[in-house]
Amino acid sequence: MRERKPHYGLSHRQGQDLRVVLGKMPDLEHFVAIADQFSMLSDPTRLRIFWMLCHCCECVSTLSDMSGMSAAAVSHHLQMLRRAHLVVCHRHGKEIHYTLAETQEAELLHRAVDTLFALSCPFEPPMAERRT
Repeated sequence: MRERKPHYGLSHRQGQDLRVVLGKMPDLEHFVAIADQFSMLSDPTRLRIFWMLCHCCECVSTLSDMSGMSAAAVSHHLQMLRRAHLVVCHRHGKEIHYTLAETQEAELLHRAVDTLFALSCPFEPPMAERRT
């Protein structure tokens, strides 16, 4: 098992001196930015769309069919995810296809969602096999 590097020079163990922890705390704008990313996925519908786009590249009409929602509702959620830089779009002929953005934030949220669902990405081995 690979050991994780502590962030901000702190270990993730109890018993840290509070002054040391507070001295290494990120600025408020970092907390706001991360909260904004999580708020994008706080809506169950948007979370479903995000999860689908983590694993495929699809157009609004297909996402609408897959989710049982109107194309207008799907488009609204996609616009929000795009503004948060979690998904990107590419034109294919007359259709616009959406997929997960190739950003560290989007990839980390993808992994967090898959882990929380106790699901494996269809393109990677199950979590137990990755640990070996």
